[in-house]
Amino acid sequence: MSKRTKGTTEFVRWMGPLLDCLRSVGGSAKPKEVSSWIARALDLPPEVTDPTIKSGANRFHNQVQWARQYLVWQGMIDDSRRGVWTLTPLGWKTHLDDVASRAIFLSTVKQYQETRRTPVEEEIATAVPVDDLPLDEQQEQSLLEVLQSLPPYGFELVCERLLREHGFESVSVTQKSRDGGIDGYGVLRLSPFVSLKVAFQAKRYKDVVGRAAVGEFRNALLGRAEKGVFITTGRFTSDAEMEAARDGVIPIELVDGDRLVTLF
Repeated sequence: MSKRTKGTTEFVRWMGPLLDCLRSVGGSAKPKEVSSWIARALDLPPEVTDPTIKSGANRFHNQVQWARQYLVWQGMIDDSRRGVWTLTPLGWKTHLDDVASRAIFLSTVKQYQETRRTPVEEEIATAVPVDDLPLDEQQEQSLLEVLQSLPPYGFELVCERLLREHGFESVSVTQKSRDGGIDGYGVLRLSPFVSLKVAFQAKRYKDVVGRAAVGEFRNALLGRAEKGVFITTGRFTSDAEMEAARDGVIPIELVDGDRLVTLF
């Protein structure tokens, strides 16, 4: 196998683990849950899980999405419900090793190469072509690009509005005072008797957000808020996710580009 061909088919290795994941969690899961499960189950290092592609998307998650698409074509995953990956009866009983996964890839390529653009292209390893996405996914990609192009204060105002639309009260942006690493505050009412003061940070990134940025945000929260929300148009590294979920400190909710678009 040439170096180029090998590079374009890295996603094949995630087919078996993807089916294993869905079986282990009861047959269905959201895309990001699947990627996280595979990363944990295989103990994948950051150099595999953290890199991004040219669009700013996470490369590993993109590969898992391609693995899922091939399994959909093989009738092992049901794609009728958007945003949830569900095993079919065939998928439940199918266990794939690397050899079987490779065979699926080659048979699919053979099936499609005369009727449509072959999946064996460099794009497979780098991004899902926008023209091949359903209309709603094209719109999502366009929305993310618009958010990334906003000036910093404009993005903070958009996040302020978004939090308000999702149930936060007394939301305000701290543009003028620049209160440490905090871009704004809000109140989340849990019941008529209990509420939380929440601080948020809104950053337009195309690249990844690392652990240090999450840690610095938490330091800014001390004495100011009971919970933090870190919103970005980029992605969070696995180390950043671990830092956000660390026990014994102020909890931080991470909202990456994909989740941000979903919230809109």
